[in-house]
Amino acid sequence: MNSSDLHVVLGASGGLGSAVVRELVKQEKRVRAVSRSAIKEVNLGNQVEVVQGDITNVSQMSKICQGASVIYHCTNAPYPEWVKALPPMMTGVISGAVASGAKVVYGDNLYMYGQVTGPITTDLPDRATGHKGLVRAQLANELMKAHQAGKIRATIGRASDFFGPNVLNSMMGEVVFQALVEGKTLNLIGKLDVPHTYTFVEDFAKGLVTLGERAEADGEIWHIPSAETITTQQFLDLIFVEAQQTPKLRTASPMMLNLLGLFSPMLREIKEISYEFEQPFVVDHRKYERVFGSHSTPHREAIRKTISWFRDHHAQSAT
Repeated sequence: MNSSDLHVVLGASGGLGSAVVRELVKQEKRVRAVSRSAIKEVNLGNQVEVVQGDITNVSQMSKICQGASVIYHCTNAPYPEWVKALPPMMTGVISGAVASGAKVVYGDNLYMYGQVTGPITTDLPDRATGHKGLVRAQLANELMKAHQAGKIRATIGRASDFFGPNVLNSMMGEVVFQALVEGKTLNLIGKLDVPHTYTFVEDFAKGLVTLGERAEADGEIWHIPSAETITTQQFLDLIFVEAQQTPKLRTASPMMLNLLGLFSPMLREIKEISYEFEQPFVVDHRKYERVFGSHSTPHREAIRKTISWFRDHHAQSAT
C-alpha cells in the first residue's frame, strides 16, 4: 500500500482504536478516525480526518468508508450491552467494506475459546458457553464467512487482556493503573500467582496495522505478540517498582464475586470470564511470529509509558 491509501479506524476514541490511529500516524498513513463520541486521545496530524458516526447505520457506513483501503474494526461496547450492541456493529462494518472494497481488520479478544487447558492457539475450536464468548464467536464467524464468500477481504487479530495509554475499561486499566495513580486500593479477581498473558495496546495496534498491510494475513486469525507471560503478581510487582509505590491489594474469590454480582451488572458479567484469572492463561503467538516477526515491547517499557499516561490523565482530570 502507498501513502495515499486511506485507513479508516472505527472506535478511534477507545483504547485500541486510538492506539491504531497513533500507529498509522507514525507510519505516515492517511487516517479517517471515526467515533460515535468526540475524539480527544488521538494524535491529530495533518493526515487525520476526524468523523463522528454510527457504525450500526448502514447508510452512514457507506459514506464513512468511501475511498478506504483498510477498515480497522476497534469498536466495543460496555459488557452488559454486548449481546445487543455488537452484532449490528459487525453488520455495519461488513456493509461498509462491501460498499468501499476495503479490507477489514478486526481487533478481537479470546473469549470465544472458553476455558482452555494449555497454551491458547489459533486453531482451537470455539468452546465458550457464556453469552459474551458466544457473541464473540458469532461476530468472528460472520466476518470470516463474508470473506470466504468473496464479499469482502478480512482478517482477525486477537490479543489477551490489554493495557496502555487510554486503556480504561480493562482489568489493567482503571482497576489497576488508574486506581494506583489515585492512591486507591486495587480490587482484583482470581489467583495472582498463576501465569497470565497481558498485551501492551501499542503492540496490539502495531500488529493490526501489519495485518492490514500484508495480503498473507487475509482470511486468517492471528494472535498478536505479547511480551513474555509472567504471573499477575509478577506483573503487578513490575508496576509497583516503576511507580515507586505499593498500594493495598484486595482479591475477590469466586464466592465473593457471586455475591457482589447480585448488586453489580458489571461484576455479573466478569464472573463469566473469571476462569481466565483462576488458572494459567497463556497465549501462543507463534503463528504470527513465523510470518510477520515479533515486535512486543518489554514489560518494563510498556508499564513506564502506561503509568506516565495515567498520571497525566489524572492530573488533567483534576484541573
